[in-house]
Amino acid sequence: MSTLGAAVADARARFTAAGLPDAAIEARLLLGGLLGLSSTEVFTGGDRVLTGDEIASIDKAVARRLKREPVHRILGSREFHGMDLLISRETLEPRPDTEILVESLLPRVGQIVAAKGVARLLDLGTGTGAIILALLKEIPHASGIGSDISRDALNTAMQNAKRLGLAERFDAVESQWFDAITGRFDIIVSNPPYIRSDVIPALEPEVRDFDPPAALDGGPDGLDAYRAIAAGAGDFLEKDGMIGVEIGFDQKDTVSAIFHDAGFMLAQARRDYGDNDRVLLFTKSKP
Repeated sequence: MSTLGAAVADARARFTAAGLPDAAIEARLLLGGLLGLSSTEVFTGGDRVLTGDEIASIDKAVARRLKREPVHRILGSREFHGMDLLISRETLEPRPDTEILVESLLPRVGQIVAAKGVARLLDLGTGTGAIILALLKEIPHASGIGSDISRDALNTAMQNAKRLGLAERFDAVESQWFDAITGRFDIIVSNPPYIRSDVIPALEPEVRDFDPPAALDGGPDGLDAYRAIAAGAGDFLEKDGMIGVEIGFDQKDTVSAIFHDAGFMLAQARRDYGDNDRVLLFTKSKP
């Protein structure tokens, strides 16, 4: 007979022995997710007797984590801005710092809806749909497109939109940046790949081996995506629209210069929870 408490303790010990950080937290999170239990229920339900199938499922999941597969990839979903989002092989796992991009844009989307009655959004490289779906969830009169080069990502984003009841206001489009996009948008947003190609081999295994390379690799200097977005955005952004991008911790000046040269001005910069530069908002320069 094996109990939940014993299984959590065993997972924690194995994670600790493997040198994984936050072993106790990850053990509770992983087993709770597998069994559909909250952290509190895991903590208070230590006497629960596990079935054979549950034990087998836990053993398999623990083995995957010991190979450095992230907990949320094992579970298949992650919470982001109050939403439970499915993640898949070709989607980046949403990170808490990206919520700052959402929070930075929400006031502007609200102002646009107040002035026009509606707002149209474009999320370039949408992945799970995390950014645009969070904005649509908060602003009922907004609608938009999530674009990506990955069909797997687009399918995942559409599944998330349906699960959240947002499918009627969301469309998924396969596109390399603006190639297959038409129309104009009040907000263009992106968390693009921004890691230098030569840095990727040195990343933690959880990122290097499990996040999709296309969502990480920003080219030789990490700035390829920003150049593409800045070069094309002027043809798709409404006159009073706004562009929001996530950036690497050391890219504020270089990304700002790219957008400035393309006819945009920096409207706001925000730092992340680690006090690193993380979000830049741009508007069209006045003629």
